[in-house]
Amino acid sequence: MNQILDMRQERAAKWEAANAFLNEHEGPGKKMTPEQLAAYDQMEAEVIDLGHKIERHERARQLKTEIDAPVGTAPLVGASGEGKASDAYKKDFWNELRGREVTNALKVGSDPDGGYLVPDEFERQLIEALEEENIMRRLGTVIQTGGGERMIPVVATKGNAAWVDEEELIPESSDTFGQVKLGAHKAATMIKVSAELLKDSAFSVEGYIAKEFARRIGVIEEEAFFVGDGNKKPTGVLETAQIGKTAASATAITIDDLIDLYYSLRTPYRSRAAFITNEDTVKLIRKLKDNNGQFIWQPSVTEGAPDRILGRPIYTSTFMPTMAAGAKSVAFGDFSYYWIADRQARTFQRLNEVYAINGQVGFIATQRVDGKLILPEAMKLLVMGA
Repeated sequence: MNQILDMRQERAAKWEAANAFLNEHEGPGKKMTPEQLAAYDQMEAEVIDLGHKIERHERARQLKTEIDAPVGTAPLVGASGEGKASDAYKKDFWNELRGREVTNALKVGSDPDGGYLVPDEFERQLIEALEEENIMRRLGTVIQTGGGERMIPVVATKGNAAWVDEEELIPESSDTFGQVKLGAHKAATMIKVSAELLKDSAFSVEGYIAKEFARRIGVIEEEAFFVGDGNKKPTGVLETAQIGKTAASATAITIDDLIDLYYSLRTPYRSRAAFITNEDTVKLIRKLKDNNGQFIWQPSVTEGAPDRILGRPIYTSTFMPTMAAGAKSVAFGDFSYYWIADRQARTFQRLNEVYAINGQVGFIATQRVDGKLILPEAMKLLVMGA
């Protein structure tokens, strides 16, 4: 039996029960008692908790499937069997982290700043783990860059056609082009592990470091991808996306606000657009109804599919601002126009002496990344009123 499908169906049933309860006890001439409000809040909390549980199970299933799958392309290995994809390199990499004896296989992946580039298989695992921690990596466009900056050409203005008489001079009208620069900002974290655990072959240092690196870097990445100001970090979508609608209230959103936001985005972008907000705002949106008395929030009963409002997917992020005067609380647009540039130089460096007095070994993990919304008109924001 499909456990995830069962949970989705259970969540949909609980949401229908909550809707029925709300319709019965709240409306014109009706006001819920404190007991009824508490009962509804409990029903809504169960829907939210089931949603989180479904997301966790879907992430675990997807990650297991992708990690267990064979690599699609043959790794680049030198004539002598060396290279980041070789078994010798991977073995020496982890032996180095554990403080064990190594051969010279690591010389192909040494980092000039200290440490070693991660093996190819582990590089793939880290990318997958970061995607699980970061909604923008799932919705945006991720590219790989080498050294230096990456210049992305964009059309700044478009030319126009005109009606002309026979033999009349055709007016000049040309497209103009600009460039968006993607560089590389350095994210870093230090992990400390007990020396005893490193010596214990039963302890999966590989799994621990991958998970902890993903958690730490994923959090600061996602924050920057939403609200980063470009100073030593990526530039977030909320910095450059256009204002689509200003709500009348500072603490409430109406269905008309969302409809106006929806239509503020040009038609070509709407076909691939999604909403993103935080969970507190979603709780309010869940109670909004259209002119037919139907709730606009629709829970998904299809595995892997997001919930929807106004026919488009809706996602949540902790880093979307809470409703307050002037806050940019809802984003709607085609997130594929947010480009994330990964500089493929994820490194780990072992610190043998710094924490030796505490019986620990330190590991420095670094990643270089940048992100920008390369076409601001592809994203519209709902800004709360005064």
